[in-house]
Amino acid sequence: MKFRRQKKVDNNVNLTPLIDVVFLLLIFFMVSTTFTKESHLVLDLPEADGEVIETPVDGIEILIGKNGDYTINGKQLINRQLNTLMKSLGEVSLGNSELPLTITADANTSHQSVVTAMDAAGKMGFVHLKITTKQPDEES
Repeated sequence: MKFRRQKKVDNNVNLTPLIDVVFLLLIFFMVSTTFTKESHLVLDLPEADGEVIETPVDGIEILIGKNGDYTINGKQLINRQLNTLMKSLGEVSLGNSELPLTITADANTSHQSVVTAMDAAGKMGFVHLKITTKQPDEES
């Protein structure tokens, strides 16, 4: 007697649809997630020919010399590093980032020195930032 052999049932699981779904989820989360933290610094820039505005007494003033040295409220900093500038801003403001901050830079100072001061102010949370200018001399 000849018996027919039964076919073996294939017990393998097809993983292709599962992998497709996982990749689609991965792509979805990559596209919908923001990887950069954007910080915004609000600037109140006075016009060069505007009226003279008095600096508030309780404000903070950063003076930047011709060679890039920083002075905060009359106290000169020991170096030009960002950490030193941030630490001094924290001491002067006592943690109050709502104080108005004025940056006064020499006309011949490097742009990097001004950007470093603005960066330190932004990292410390200051949002009321002013940059001083002088009125141009009128030539006759």
